[in-house]
Amino acid sequence: MRSRWAPPRDRIRPDAVLRAAVRTLSEVCLTAGTLIVLFVAYVLLWTGVEADRAAAGETARMRDRWAAEAASPSPPAAPAAAPGSAAPEEPRYAPGRAFAEMYVPRFGRDWVRPVLEGTDAELLKRGLGHYASTARLGAVGNFSVAGHRRTYGDPFKDFPKLRPGDEVVLQDARTRYTYTIRGGPVRTLPTDVAVVAPVPGKSPFTMPGRYLTLTTCDPEWGHSHRLVVWAELTGTRAAGQDGTGGSSG
Repeated sequence: MRSRWAPPRDRIRPDAVLRAAVRTLSEVCLTAGTLIVLFVAYVLLWTGVEADRAAAGETARMRDRWAAEAASPSPPAAPAAAPGSAAPEEPRYAPGRAFAEMYVPRFGRDWVRPVLEGTDAELLKRGLGHYASTARLGAVGNFSVAGHRRTYGDPFKDFPKLRPGDEVVLQDARTRYTYTIRGGPVRTLPTDVAVVAPVPGKSPFTMPGRYLTLTTCDPEWGHSHRLVVWAELTGTRAAGQDGTGGSSG
């Protein structure tokens, strides 16, 4: 005859379920917190390391080109334009390649960055970017440059410190150009393209000249607006001459 007795089934206690849920939630929060910390470290530190390496590489390659150009024979002079004809246009800079370096004393004695042709996101990880539609360095018009304010080396971190009277020094293979800030910083929208016009809107300038515009994102960790300063060319000299600033090094 079979016994009718059977061992009682294990019952799942509510407090055990609660403990398991709390433990699982704690593990998820710990994992998420670790990932957030790693992401912040990447944004704040590693992108800066990568950007500094990339900028150093761009600068080294650019200076090697300058040295090669200086060592090669000078090309024959172009024939003079016929009277009444328009002057030939200067060739555009090679897209994505560094062609000058910038030194801003306000940002510190060692602050030097390469200037590349173009302003796409990948390019700005390697240095500052020249708006391709704007004037050439030192030419009549508005030579306009953009740079990150935060991440990727924080090149324009101290942008709000710029004041009228501050100098911005740019150097290419042959010439050192000194621009003096006359207006800004001014906060505007990214769609306000007039700020990089040949005679920039909202600037103190009202007639054609040799201008420089610098732009960066605002707020510091956002990109809903832009900060802008304007400068005008106040001096030039041969690049080989001694002078203050890190751009000659």
